[in-house]
Amino acid sequence: MIETMAFDRADAAAEQHQKTRPRWLTRLPWRTGEDWERPGPTRDQQRHDVIGTLVLLVVSAFILEVSRGIGALAGETEPIWIQHLALALIILPLVVRRRYPVAVMLVCSAVFLGLGLLVPMVATQMTFQAAYFASLYTAVAWAKDRRMLWLGTTVVIAVMALWVILSFTVSSSYDGMLERITEGDDTYRGFLPPLVSLALYNLAINAAFFGGAIMFGMSAWRSAHQRELLVRQSAQLELQATELARQAVLDERLRIARELHDVVAHHISVIGVQAGAARRVLEKKPEATAGALQTIEASSREAVEQMRSLLGVLRAGGDPGPESDGGARRSPEPGLADVPELVQEQPGLSVSYHRSEDAPGALDRVPAPMGLSIYRTVQESLANVRRHSTAGAAVVALRTGTTETGNRWVEVETVDNGRPRAGDTAGSGFGIRGIRERADLHGGIAEIGPRSGGGWRVRVRFPVR
Repeated sequence: MIETMAFDRADAAAEQHQKTRPRWLTRLPWRTGEDWERPGPTRDQQRHDVIGTLVLLVVSAFILEVSRGIGALAGETEPIWIQHLALALIILPLVVRRRYPVAVMLVCSAVFLGLGLLVPMVATQMTFQAAYFASLYTAVAWAKDRRMLWLGTTVVIAVMALWVILSFTVSSSYDGMLERITEGDDTYRGFLPPLVSLALYNLAINAAFFGGAIMFGMSAWRSAHQRELLVRQSAQLELQATELARQAVLDERLRIARELHDVVAHHISVIGVQAGAARRVLEKKPEATAGALQTIEASSREAVEQMRSLLGVLRAGGDPGPESDGGARRSPEPGLADVPELVQEQPGLSVSYHRSEDAPGALDRVPAPMGLSIYRTVQESLANVRRHSTAGAAVVALRTGTTETGNRWVEVETVDNGRPRAGDTAGSGFGIRGIRERADLHGGIAEIGPRSGGGWRVRVRFPVR
């Protein structure tokens, strides 16, 4: 959460800074993500820089001696130790190239300029120029302050131009090269004069050299930026997945709470009715008392089994054994096919059930989750009739149809002709609330309230998609 807040603050600051820039400047391809600061190098990367610099130093010394052996340094007048020192001076700053990228680039540029004039033959060595290329590439790829980077890059380009000019005006190496060209066979000369050709050649080489370093550095910097964005997106996706999982748990708990309320309310109301009946006929009709007690026993067992079935999803691990739950097993959740049996099991209440379909098999195509909601709606409606109404009869109607726009629907309606019991409270309200929540869950509508001619109506219509 702390990392996400930090990312949000960084994004807000970048957006504010972006608004202060000219629009045309922010659309340039090399300006993409310029407000991002690349994290500094890790310890492993710094250790690799040290090892790589030492290896490059040894290899450059070896190549320098090999070049001297084949006569590539014949025109160099400086002592050998100065030549090796020149290589070391431009290579050693690479030890901290990723930690201080812009500073290393400027130092290497100054060394390149000075040594290019002092020991020009050493400056033409491959390792000498590779070290300078590495400093320029690293500056573009790792610099945090991009404004300072581009300022430093401008200085480097100016140094390159100055070095080329001084090489032609001060250094004697190009004089010797021009002498060899002019003394050669005229048939090998090009269309341009030797001095112009040499100047254009050096300009093209240096432009490719510096341009390649900058382009590769920008490519590395953009790749690091993309990796950072992917890491940030992965963290956000993980956070969202955690939040979705937490929300799913909460939704499941709410569902179980609704189911438990409906199950307990239904069976407890049955037990209450049967217990009252048994008390009244206890002495006069022992057989009726036994039947009522048997109904109480069956209803209590069914309530316990249904509660265990619902709460089983909260248990960790595998399926519980018989010794842990008294042999109860999770049974399939009820649906439309169980509504007739539910209607018949209403002691003390005469319930008539009507089922109508506008097309054969329409009710069979109702989804199982919607069928469960319809079953619980009927169960809660009948339980409310037994607890809060004087009605002795009720009607449950289940029907399907089609709207004018061609959309299908399924509707369940429960009505009675009773009045509220004297001295009866309105109850907790969770039953009616659960009915409305089930309707909202499937995008349906619920009409719950007293009828104009007396009694109570619960009608819920669900759209069938």
